[in-house]
Amino acid sequence: MNPFERIIKRHQTLPKVDLAQERTIAYSRSTTRRLMELIDANAHGNVHGGVIMRMVDEAAAIVAIKHCQSPNVVTARVERFDFLAPAFIGDVVSVNCEMRYVGRTSMEVGVEVTAEDLITGEVRRIASSYVIYVAVDENRKPTPVPPLVPADEEEKATIDRARIRRMHRQRIDQELRQAESGTFA
Repeated sequence: MNPFERIIKRHQTLPKVDLAQERTIAYSRSTTRRLMELIDANAHGNVHGGVIMRMVDEAAAIVAIKHCQSPNVVTARVERFDFLAPAFIGDVVSVNCEMRYVGRTSMEVGVEVTAEDLITGEVRRIASSYVIYVAVDENRKPTPVPPLVPADEEEKATIDRARIRRMHRQRIDQELRQAESGTFA
């Protein structure tokens, strides 16, 4: 059996997800780490932004997949991606991700990226991002996901901030649609 057939077979009979089973932020939190090598960098020794972006998408997808207990999630939007400092060949880049908000079918994952110099021990914050995923069914149509509930006051504040971000995104999207259609007031 080739590896692709094995993947297809493994995901053909996914367990039914209990949508009443609430999840906390801590439930799906994840960190991915990788040593930056020559192939990851430009001629100056800086790691390419695209390498960091790919790591972020892959790491954040782990959080979305774990939250909804399904491999069927798609990246719908990278809400923002801020590069704050460079990473270099020989640094260990860590991508720390956690669920921030869950709608009916969508999930916002917050991401913080750090680079560690293994010789000096210096850890630098190099990037941050919000990545939005949508869970999809076998027909690639959006499908419901379990709700996100706070485990404590800190998680409640995180979810509340994400809810505000979502409302701002929706308002901006609506204004842009109105401007494009010429109905902007």
